[in-house]
Amino acid sequence: MASSIRDELLKVLIEHQPHFLSGEEISRRVGCSRAAIWKHIEELRHEGYEIEAKPRNGYRLVYRPDRVAPEELAPHLQTKRFGRHIRYEYSTPSTQTLAHQWAREGAPEGAVVIAEEQVQGKGRMGRTWHSPPQTGVWMSLILRPPISLAEASQLTLLASVGVQQGIKRVTGLPIQIKWPNDLLIHGKKVCGILTELRGEQDQIHYMIIGIGINVNTTSEHWPEELKKIATSLAIESGGHLHRATLIAAILKELEEVYQEYLNSGFRVIKSKWEQAAGMLGKTITARTPQGLITGVAERLNESGALLIRTDQGVIPVYSADIDWKEI
Repeated sequence: MASSIRDELLKVLIEHQPHFLSGEEISRRVGCSRAAIWKHIEELRHEGYEIEAKPRNGYRLVYRPDRVAPEELAPHLQTKRFGRHIRYEYSTPSTQTLAHQWAREGAPEGAVVIAEEQVQGKGRMGRTWHSPPQTGVWMSLILRPPISLAEASQLTLLASVGVQQGIKRVTGLPIQIKWPNDLLIHGKKVCGILTELRGEQDQIHYMIIGIGINVNTTSEHWPEELKKIATSLAIESGGHLHRATLIAAILKELEEVYQEYLNSGFRVIKSKWEQAAGMLGKTITARTPQGLITGVAERLNESGALLIRTDQGVIPVYSADIDWKEI
């Protein structure tokens, strides 16, 4: 109960920022005594919120720390399900690990695990993901799609479309998708998406969409080997971004494309992915389990494989690392 009062208080203060709101009015809106309001305001101040109090005027929110806690996300969410249930950690080995545990315990579809820092972030093919504290978006979304195992790879492509659209809506940056689901700006990686699932025979029990975005990261945060290949939204836009606002936009876009997929199938997602892809029509090299394939990336097939035109014909690629040079 206490946390819900605190969350509602913060929501009211955010909605009226930068104006004052009387203690009486806050009490009425939040549904608790003025003494309880004062107690929760003191707790918020301890967490870095600057709240001004003036006799006869009431309270107003002057400064908000850049946090991605549920009470910061709530005022910005415009979704029906995605992000309505959140598990928040300041620091965790991996949001993917926590999401798997929560999914096994029965977490509802659209539930999100989110952290300020990952110390063992997971990337594709067993790689690690560098996740400095309070600089990016490190979250995992739980889905329970009514699709077959054979269609599961389409959700990876869907996720890249939703995240790309959410980031673009907030920043306006020229973000391209690299197959299957990395997001690049000017050829440098700004976001990675990792899809994992649990199922048996032809039934999916749940899927976890892991999303790592370099938001306010600077080059000083990265080890030397990442500086030439990675970038962040702040570096590219030239300014600090409010992460909770960005997460809310991404969850909204993800929910919309997911519902569109459930209603109309993969075709519309395929079209959106191809429009956002940076490699189509270019010569690429795909490092597959079967060896290197070099050719022109043409499009996706109906199942989501990347079609590459080579001297030997058109070859569908289902799993690979892609290399291509941005010109």
